[in-house]
Amino acid sequence: MLEVNRRYSQYQALMKGDKESQMDNADILIIEDEAPIARLIALHLHAAGYSTYICEDGDAALAALRDSDWKLLVLDRMLPGTSGMKILRWVKSSSAHVHIPVLMVTALGMSSERVQGLNDGADDYLPKPFEPDELVARANALLRRSRVVETGTTDFSCIELDPDVPVVFEGDKRVELRPLEYKLLKILMHKPGKTRDREYLLDHVWGRDVFVEARTVDVTVKRLRKAMKELGRESCIETVRSMGYRFVSPKE
Repeated sequence: MLEVNRRYSQYQALMKGDKESQMDNADILIIEDEAPIARLIALHLHAAGYSTYICEDGDAALAALRDSDWKLLVLDRMLPGTSGMKILRWVKSSSAHVHIPVLMVTALGMSSERVQGLNDGADDYLPKPFEPDELVARANALLRRSRVVETGTTDFSCIELDPDVPVVFEGDKRVELRPLEYKLLKILMHKPGKTRDREYLLDHVWGRDVFVEARTVDVTVKRLRKAMKELGRESCIETVRSMGYRFVSPKE
């Protein structure tokens, strides 16, 4: 356990910024009240390339769910405050969150408990103790399944980024982007509708240690809009006066 704590400290050192910033940039919400287990989960998901945010009680988890979008929930069943089962039912009954896959991780390994969790909407169930490799494999499977479902329901009305090369596409149309344009679009698309100021974009696209002028963001946005015009989607990158830029999903 000391080794886990040491490696988790190294992981935390990589997470710069305040809690709001960390939550805003995380893909996976871990809801677990046992700190060593939460650290273990975060460490191995981070090693697999995911960014995470930890909530140690159910009430904080509900607040985080309301404030941010998530690609996956790793949810303990027994929590202080709002229980894991109540959180699960709330997520699966909410039109805004029903698409989020939920991986239940709990010490309650009886088949009847697993059946109840699955019947209430859990997408997968992993009893404690678990092998970290199995946790990551199940998370990968849920995220792959989620992407397939989302793609299958868009009917070619969704802009997507190629994960391997700097290309944006919509249906059978595809446009090559410059690396900075690709990174900028990826940041904006991660939270559709959320305004990002120039300082935020400079930090997350160019990097905190690179010193460039704020107008560099404006120039790159202009180039990105020109590229998106080939898809007929230049208006998806919207200027919010005195605040910054945001990505607006195409209206069908």
